[in-house]
Amino acid sequence: MTKKPIPVYSINQFQKAQPDNLLYEVEPFDHNRSFKVEYPHRHDNFYEILFITRGSGNYTIDLQSYPISPNHIFFVSPGQVHTIDFSKDIQGYIFLFTSGFYLFDKEGKRNKTDFPFFHRLSGHTPPLFLQTTDEMVRLFEMACQEHKYPQPGTDVVIRSLLEIILVHCKRLYSLSDDESKLPKGRLLVKRFQHLVEENIGLKWGVKEFAAMLAVTPAHLNETVKDHTGITASGHIHEQIILESKRLLSHTELTVSEISEKLFFDDSSYFARYFKKYTNSSPSEFREKKI
Repeated sequence: MTKKPIPVYSINQFQKAQPDNLLYEVEPFDHNRSFKVEYPHRHDNFYEILFITRGSGNYTIDLQSYPISPNHIFFVSPGQVHTIDFSKDIQGYIFLFTSGFYLFDKEGKRNKTDFPFFHRLSGHTPPLFLQTTDEMVRLFEMACQEHKYPQPGTDVVIRSLLEIILVHCKRLYSLSDDESKLPKGRLLVKRFQHLVEENIGLKWGVKEFAAMLAVTPAHLNETVKDHTGITASGHIHEQIILESKRLLSHTELTVSEISEKLFFDDSSYFARYFKKYTNSSPSEFREKKI
């Protein structure tokens, strides 16, 4: 009998389309929330924050089962297999966001792993219990209203609210980051993702990252896809597009100069590459941002 594979979902299965692939979704969470997914499943490259204010149930994340009750915040990273059951009176908020959305305006070495509850593939992410919820409810309400009634700069406001939510959670959250306790496959993926985020300005492909990690390219690709649902090269493409968007939005470099900076052979190939992943040319993307 063939074992049915675990479904891997993208954020567009849970949300309305957002411009420029800087994807996120924030909305109230209740029993009537409508989406069609199979459980258990995992996310490809987006994160989940689920804040429960009422109701009960059970949330299982990477084989760890957690009871659902008010004043708890659950965190899910890409690749984590999870399933949820909840009561009909469930209420709260859900915030989904991709790496591209969170990191778009970030400079330097800042990344999601600054937050202990988003240590990718750590395998053990207990929920956070809040003694008081007024401030957190206010932050989620502001984000929901901004998303529901968008105005110029809405994505900036929501990204800022997300940052505040994450920092507040980090202050209250305690979780060891002992890499020695991670299974080898998960540790390899975690280190690969860090290398990609930190070295995207170099002309590196799967072969070069595999050499840095002392594994074969085939083993790296297989391990990354097994744990996240997308290939190692897929992660590299995502980071190249993100850096392209940063340079197009925040610098006056020409498309040709950006192409050279990102080690493309020529600007026409860069333009085709960019359009393949964003459905717009570099020039069209830049015009939207002006």
